[in-house]
Amino acid sequence: MTLINVRITCAALLLCSGFAVSNDDAFEIETLADGLDHPWAVTFISDNEMLVTELSGNLRRVSNGVLNSTPIAGVPEVLFAGQGGLSEVILDPSFADNGLLYLSFSAPAVDQPKLNQLNVIQARLEGNRLVNHKTIFKSDPPRKTAAHYGARLAFLADGTLLITSGDGFNYREQAQALDNHFGKILRLNTDGSIPQDNPFTKTPDALPEIWSYGHRNLQGLVITDDGTVYEHEHGPQGGDELNRVLPGKNYGWPAITYGVDYSGAMISPFTKQPGMEQPLKYWDPSIAPSGMIVYRGDMFPQWQGNLLISALVPGDVRRLEIQDDKSIKEEILFIEFGRIRNIVSAPDGSLILVTDGEDGKLIRVSAKRSVQEGPVSDIAASL
Repeated sequence: MTLINVRITCAALLLCSGFAVSNDDAFEIETLADGLDHPWAVTFISDNEMLVTELSGNLRRVSNGVLNSTPIAGVPEVLFAGQGGLSEVILDPSFADNGLLYLSFSAPAVDQPKLNQLNVIQARLEGNRLVNHKTIFKSDPPRKTAAHYGARLAFLADGTLLITSGDGFNYREQAQALDNHFGKILRLNTDGSIPQDNPFTKTPDALPEIWSYGHRNLQGLVITDDGTVYEHEHGPQGGDELNRVLPGKNYGWPAITYGVDYSGAMISPFTKQPGMEQPLKYWDPSIAPSGMIVYRGDMFPQWQGNLLISALVPGDVRRLEIQDDKSIKEEILFIEFGRIRNIVSAPDGSLILVTDGEDGKLIRVSAKRSVQEGPVSDIAASL
């Protein structure tokens, strides 16, 4: 079967499933860089310059659409195994003045090298080197597995940092306990100290950095202009979730779930329990959501305020419209690129898609000029 026939068949199947599929004729597609080794995160440091993490441990710079062949120096050694490696890169809110950025990565535990931890560091970017490293978080306890790290970072409006920490795959029951970092969102100050208004600072035996709990493998994390926090996470077999996150709340894993184990065995007979939050949306079968943004650009004005979620299975981008804490529309975009690890918005409003794997690409998606100048209809259908 030819590629074009495969794409037509996939689109037809998705339409029959009740989803709207985008019209590719509305977009200009450009490959900015290829040959990246498991790219994971992207952040813009200027209008024409971005940083890209490779899970294998390199931090790369792309300037004016050209990948610098020399990685940025001063990146700590990482554990590149399973799902582990160099993950997130995010800029300090005052980056233009202080040059600070934050990296998340997996690394062997110092005192127990057969175990490993999720680490978050602060460092200063000077030229093509990171300097003045400071570790602000290490997950506890260390784990044997190299899976389900979470590793997403996002800043709240008050300048505090949210960190997603996954359940470590083999430690899912710990997501319901408040004495560990498995299956949690943490909230810290940028120096690693703990905000005094965190929800569990006065709870006996609870770690005071915990902000929410009962999560599985949190891969997307965004904050809207009004301060709403959304995260998405992988379910097991089925049951990927999009959640609105509130401090102190329990999101249920593994006591409630809309998925089953990979063997087909039941994880829990319950999808609802008192005191546990329901997702805004769940996907069954799984789509393996990866990155997520709130679209704020001008290039696609019809998408303003929508969530754009990249997905690994089968590989696409989902555009969601949220109203009254419900997902009211879902549109499937960009089904032709395979597994998409992340999505970011460029300063000009175009999209940067990050494809997954050992030959990863950065793909820029722009509106065609005629589309930008003329009206664009919303082709999404209500679900």
